[in-house]
Amino acid sequence: MLKFPIPICIIVGTRPEAIKMAPVIQAFRRSPLFDTQVVLTGQHREMVDQVMQLFDLTPDHDLAIMQPKQTLTDITCWALRGLEALFQQLQPKIVLVQGDTTTAFAAALAAFYQKIPVGHVEAGLRTEALFNPYPEEANRRLVSQITQLHFAPTALSVENLQRSGVLGEIHQTGNTVIDALLTVAQRQPACEIRGLTWGDYRTILATVHRRENWGQPLANIAQGFLNVLNQFEDTALLLPLHRNPTVREPLTAILGDHPRVFLTEPLDYTQLVGAMQRCYLLLTDSGGIQEEAPSLGKPVLVLRETTERPEAVLAGTAKLIGTNPDRILSEAAALLSDSQSYQAMANATSPFGDGYAADRILQIVEKYLQK
Repeated sequence: MLKFPIPICIIVGTRPEAIKMAPVIQAFRRSPLFDTQVVLTGQHREMVDQVMQLFDLTPDHDLAIMQPKQTLTDITCWALRGLEALFQQLQPKIVLVQGDTTTAFAAALAAFYQKIPVGHVEAGLRTEALFNPYPEEANRRLVSQITQLHFAPTALSVENLQRSGVLGEIHQTGNTVIDALLTVAQRQPACEIRGLTWGDYRTILATVHRRENWGQPLANIAQGFLNVLNQFEDTALLLPLHRNPTVREPLTAILGDHPRVFLTEPLDYTQLVGAMQRCYLLLTDSGGIQEEAPSLGKPVLVLRETTERPEAVLAGTAKLIGTNPDRILSEAAALLSDSQSYQAMANATSPFGDGYAADRILQIVEKYLQK
């Protein structure tokens, strides 16, 4: 027989996880049925702390595993060890993980080893290419195999899970990133960038960080950006740089001297939302931005060969263009030159949810644990 409040653990390791789990944490902490313990692994550090502060959230436990030059093996082993001891201490009735990070995989595995049910937020995303993106495609598939509650954001992600023959209950909830985005966007946050006056240019917001784009693809992307700027003198590029030197250094070397390129440190989430609201279009290899930008009416060109979010492509809010510089120029030029093409993407309906995903997840977990 259950004793109330029911102990549960919500695991967060990276900034995207923190953003997408913040509405879930808030929903569970409002419920008197649960003793909600928020655990940070520390896979990322400063960027996670910013998000937690933004949503007025305080973690209950911090494994603080982040180390210089950490590998995927390091993250997995350190998280497994730390969570093993913590789960033995807290005895949660369910562990909630999010998405496709190494933290999510390690937390799900740690819970499985102690026979604790796993709830997977943003379940069912697939590219059908095991190493693209790497390691995310493998992580989310592995988590799916040991999950009891799959919280799928869209109908397509439900189909992916059904086709995979996974065990556990499958529920379509919408994506919690829309819950977080709408909460922040309604505040109309500022995004002040030194030297950039938003009204002076049509500003392209770009984010680049994927492992599969490291090396020559990254150089190709940077050259594509230069080609766009050279053809359209009324455009500027805002590019927040990832902290990883493997990403930062080649982008700085290629783009750093251009007068209409604004390279910044990573934006906090409020600044990022403010930038998305003010920019003209987005070029990105990020997964989350493919979901967020359509809700703000911004076209997205995806700098990848595959995407686990084909719903955005099918809905017409995003387009998969890869990393070839000529393709980047031609696709960006179509949106910068043709207002009909731009409006078709900007006005397409977002397929990712209505802002109530976290409430649905809370209700499903309540029902599951009280069976």
